[in-house]
Amino acid sequence: MTAGKYGGRKVIDLSEWGRPIARIMARFLKEKPVSVIMVTNLHLILTIFSAWLIFEGYTVIPCFLLIVKGVIDAVDGELARIRGRPSHVGRYWDTVADTIGLIAVMWAFGRAFDWDVIFTCGMILATLFQYSLFNHYSVLMRSLGSGDSTSRIDERIRPVAHSWEKQRNVNIFHSIYLIFFSWQDSIISALSGKGSKGLGFELTMSSVLGFGMQSLIIFGLAVSDSLEYLPELVLGLNMVLLTLVLLRSRL
Repeated sequence: MTAGKYGGRKVIDLSEWGRPIARIMARFLKEKPVSVIMVTNLHLILTIFSAWLIFEGYTVIPCFLLIVKGVIDAVDGELARIRGRPSHVGRYWDTVADTIGLIAVMWAFGRAFDWDVIFTCGMILATLFQYSLFNHYSVLMRSLGSGDSTSRIDERIRPVAHSWEKQRNVNIFHSIYLIFFSWQDSIISALSGKGSKGLGFELTMSSVLGFGMQSLIIFGLAVSDSLEYLPELVLGLNMVLLTLVLLRSRL
């Protein structure tokens, strides 16, 4: 589907299926006293609640809520674009919130299926790398398509705050990002090559690894009572796709 965040570029992003819904929600919230950060907080709370339900032995309901979370996760970015107020703080907090939620959900799955600690940590790391790969090409495509510079491949240089946000807050969240997340960016950037023409192949294939698509697949596993195959998805199919994208980027 064509995603507005990529400007005028025709991009097939399989993980963006929920963005039309997100745009409708963002338009509804445009004039409401709801901040972008509030929307991010909402999808974090929803993810933590889903993790708790998984921990308690539920499967279908929390996996469906993860789909809802994915749609809400797109609302904050759309709301910022509609209001014409991109935010460095919002960009960094969104990544922090996504990671906290991811770890909570995967840890809950680990407890539900009696994975040992090392295996659970491996599942978390694999998922982080898969999401990072998609984010890498999504950021590149946004930069090429719409000129969006709020998200960058290399975040080591501290950005200057927009007039509607405080530099102190940008500094704090930038430091948090560098300490806990920049290693993912560095590894993916080092493994990636120059890429194919237009990066269309890399973006489309890596979009399967994005949360929007992965949440649908996980829900499908839950409905079919096949969540025990989650490791095969994360460590099998997803890693094959990750390797394929990285190899193509170097050819």
